[in-house]
Amino acid sequence: MAPLGDAEIEARLAEHPGWERDGAAIRKSFTRGDFVGSVNFVQTLVGPAEEMNHHPDLEISWDTVTVSLCTHSDGGVTAADFELAAKIDALA
Repeated sequence: MAPLGDAEIEARLAEHPGWERDGAAIRKSFTRGDFVGSVNFVQTLVGPAEEMNHHPDLEISWDTVTVSLCTHSDGGVTAADFELAAKIDALA
């Protein structure tokens, strides 16, 4: 899958509130109330990530989970990243 150009990434970000560009990735933070809520949220991401064979980079800081998406094998943001972002938003 080819990386998207800057204009395409910006256009798609406009369709995904809360997601922002972070270098060669897109990212969003989700507040889950406490550490247990954060860990439980991460667990819900396993199914969609495994189904797509596309795995996010995750950071947990007590009540906040930051999800970063980048198609490392293709060297940037691809359509797959936005597809997984939409699935993650639906779970949140």
